[in-house]
Order: sequence, then structure tokens, then C-alpha cells
Amino acid sequence: MDEIAQLAEEYQQFRYRQNPVWAHMAGEYSVAGTYTDVSAAGEEAAVAEARGFAARAEAIAVEGLDEQERLSREMLVWDASSTAELGALRSAEYGANPIFGAQASLGMYLPKLGIPTPEVAEAMVDKLRGIGTYFADLAERHREGVAGGRTPAAFAAADTIQQLDAWLTSPVAEDRLLAIAPTPEGVDRAALLDRMRDVVVDVVRPALATYRAVLHDEVMPVAREDEQVGLLHVPGGHDAYATLTRFYTTTDLTPEEIHEIGLEQVASLEREYAELGPAVVGTDDVPTILAALRDDPALHHTDGDEIVAASVAAMAKARGVMGDWFGRLPQSDCEVEPTTSGAIAYYFRPAMDGSRGGIFFMNVSDPEGWGRYEIESTSYHEGIPGHHLQIAIAQELEDVPEFRKTAFVTSYSEGWGLYTERLADEMGLYGSPLDRMGMLAADSMRACRLVVDTGMHAMGWTRQQAIDYLLANSEKSVGHATAEIDRYAVTPGQALSYMIGRLEILRIREAAQQRQGDRFDIKAFHDAVLDSGALPLSVLADHVARRLT
Repeated sequence: MDEIAQLAEEYQQFRYRQNPVWAHMAGEYSVAGTYTDVSAAGEEAAVAEARGFAARAEAIAVEGLDEQERLSREMLVWDASSTAELGALRSAEYGANPIFGAQASLGMYLPKLGIPTPEVAEAMVDKLRGIGTYFADLAERHREGVAGGRTPAAFAAADTIQQLDAWLTSPVAEDRLLAIAPTPEGVDRAALLDRMRDVVVDVVRPALATYRAVLHDEVMPVAREDEQVGLLHVPGGHDAYATLTRFYTTTDLTPEEIHEIGLEQVASLEREYAELGPAVVGTDDVPTILAALRDDPALHHTDGDEIVAASVAAMAKARGVMGDWFGRLPQSDCEVEPTTSGAIAYYFRPAMDGSRGGIFFMNVSDPEGWGRYEIESTSYHEGIPGHHLQIAIAQELEDVPEFRKTAFVTSYSEGWGLYTERLADEMGLYGSPLDRMGMLAADSMRACRLVVDTGMHAMGWTRQQAIDYLLANSEKSVGHATAEIDRYAVTPGQALSYMIGRLEILRIREAAQQRQGDRFDIKAFHDAVLDSGALPLSVLADHVARRLT
């Protein structure tokens, strides 16, 4: 095994250890008995190990490497360096997260963790012990944050407390951690669940109670109020947000530059709304158009099954024309499933062992919250040709290290998802002007994200300022706008990845068209973007330039 391949394999094992639930979800069962280590000591050790991987990768000479080896080296440097930089931010000290936190997401993830063997079944007991340790350590990290003046936003801590209360007051027999996947032959499922129930009672729930008490008694009195919801109000927050901006966009754009790009995109979308509005709602007045999309009951769903059926139909349309736009297609398929928890829509990658294809989840807990105009653009983004093509193709690559098959570069992934919403228009997939209006509405949210995320975290916007801006420049209701802003508040920088990623992919495409002229082939371009896995955008630009000369 050559030096790069060996280093890549070691790094993938490191990634598995750092993200054991993700690894288990993907079909890597060697870490099935563990859970994320959020302790300060564990974090420091992970940062040091990641820096070591980055240094080893940088020490490999570029000369003599073929294209894929070169990309592997660049990805190792970027991914390991980024892991170290993010770990050094110590975000667990102020990271109460009612949207993506473990107390909110475990009930969704746990049933999806495969249990193919008796050994993995046995490991589930240890996993629950690890979950208990996680919450106990998280309580201690918040104490460290309070001591250093690094506290979460008050709304985030309060919402997390409510979630913990709901968990702690639920019947033990119905605890979310006991909703495990089917067990194989040879496993006494009832006995296994009894042992897991004991761990829930003796380990997990006491840790949850400790975490809840720390949030309520120690964090809430000093938590940041809505007027200081941004990261710049946390000691070291200015530099932390700059780090997160670089990580999530994989560019050198500053928050101030991104803010201006967002304003420009919002203005451009107003012109598109005015052009399409008469065909959809009978007016070119943008505020009236947005109000109709927001408030007209006829433009909203009322039934969860109908939402899922509409998404299935949209992806079927996309499947029918994939061969005209892509040279390489994934072997695994993508199914649509309803859910009542988590984000409004999200995608799970296929299992690496082929036991499960990709899954696109539609959150149907509030059917009326889904506009009829949203289904197609969301389906193309999350499913086909969006995240499923990008993630499944990467996972099925045979000539690259495992870590690149499962790498996640947010600006690449979310940029691709947003790119495919507009690509679907080029492909003629949108069924009506109303569906095309959904494409604009999705763009508005991503453009507004550039403005409000940088507004809160770099410019001192209040939570209400951000909500008001989103309400004025998108079709989101007050409830949905508030939920969106709260998401950006607790995950600084992530919201920047979508539109910046899409704009950069478009720039790379335009550069290839200028180089190649009549020789440009859209299928070859898409293959060049997709068939080497996720890449930072600067690396992707160089790679496509070498492929499409």
C-alpha cells in the first residue's frame, strides 16, 4: 500500500472513531459500541491527532502523483486541518442545540442503525452507556463555558431544556433509545431490550437530568439574550466565525463580502418574481406574490401522504431524463419516507454494504407548512439529481480511498443540491409555473441566509432583525422564519454554504464553457464534478480545469 493510501486508511479510521453514529449509519460496525466523545480531553486529543494527519499529508511531495492521488493528498490536508480548526473552537461550551443536538436527533437516528450480527446487538448496550457519558460530559463542558463567559443563546438553552423535560418525563418502557432496528437470529431481543432499559434508567436518564440541571440552574441565568444571539458576542467569536466561514464555504470570502453577495442575490430574485408572478398569482408585485405563497391555503398541502406522493412523482420524472444530463449514475436508488422529526427535509446516504439505498425524508409533522410549490424543488435538491447523485456516486467509487467516498464538504454538497434546483429547470422538470415559483422561493431562502447569517454573527444583528429580514424577503411564515433563524443562530456559518457553493459551481461551469466552446458537453462537466467525490471548491475548480481543457 502506497503512502497516500495508507495515510487515507488511517485517517478514515480516525473519522469513524470521531463520528461513531455516522459510521454505524453507513454500515461500519467496528465502532458500534461507542458514542461521540465530547469531553475536553477527548477534544484536545482529536485536535492533536488531526493536526498530525494534516502535517503528514502536506509532507508528501506532489511531484509524480496521478490525478486521484493528488486529490487524495489535497483532501487529506483540507479535511484534517479543518477538523483540527473546528475542534479548537471549543463550541461544545456554548453549543446548546435544540435543532440538531443529540436530545433532538437520537430518536430519529437510532432506529436506522443496523444490527446485522449478535456482536453488533451486544454493542448497542455499550452505545447507550456512551450516550450517558456524552450528556454528562456535555454538562461539564457548559460549566467550562460559563466560567469563560462562553454561553449559548438563551432561546437555544430554553428549548433544549424543554426537550430534555419531555424525554425525562416519557415512560421508560417507551424511551426513544429502545426503538432499535430489527435484531438478527440468535439474539434474544427481549433480553437485550431489558439490559438496554437498565442502562437507560441507571446511566442515561441520570446524565440527562444532570445536563438539564446545569442548563437550567447555571447556564440560563447568564445565557445570551436575543439581542446578542450572534457568535461575535462570545469571547473569541469574531475569529471563530471567520474560521467557520472559511470551513463552510471553502473560499476566502469574508463575512462582509458574503453579506453583499446575499443582498445582490435578493435583488436579482425580485426581478424574477415579478416576471413569473402574473402567471401564478396574477400580479407582478413582489410583496403580494410572497404573501400569496405564504398565506393562500390553496397553495398549501393538508395531507402528509400527499406530500410524499408528490415527491415520489417528482423524482420519477427526474429519473426518466438522467441519462441525457449525466454520464455516470449511481447504482443505488433513492426512496422517499415521511418523518415527524428533524429538519423539514433531509437525505441519508446509502449503507456502504448495500443493505439500504438512499433515503430522502420529508417532515410531514405540519402538512399545512408545505407549500405545493415547494415539493419539486425540494425533491430535486435532496433526492435526484441532488444529494443522492452526489453522495451515492461518491460512495460507489472504486479508485479512491474510503475517506473520500464518505467525505462531506458542505459547500460542495449543498452547493450541488442548490445547483440542481436550477438545473432541473434547464432539464424541463418543473411541472408548472407554480413549481417554478418554488424554485425561486428556495433561492430566496438561500440568498437571505447569506444576509442574516453574516448579519447575526459578524454584524451584531438581533434575532428579531434577522427574522424580520427573512419575512420581508421570502415567503416564509413567522413560525417558519423563526425556526430558520434559530437554526442559523445555533449553527453559525453552515447556512452560507448553499448559495456560495451554487455560485461557485456555476462559475466553474462557465469557465469550462469558455475554455471548450463548442466542445463543451454538460454530461462531461457533471461527471467531472461528481466522479471524484466531495472536494473543497478551490480544489474542484482546479480539478475540472484539468479534466475539461
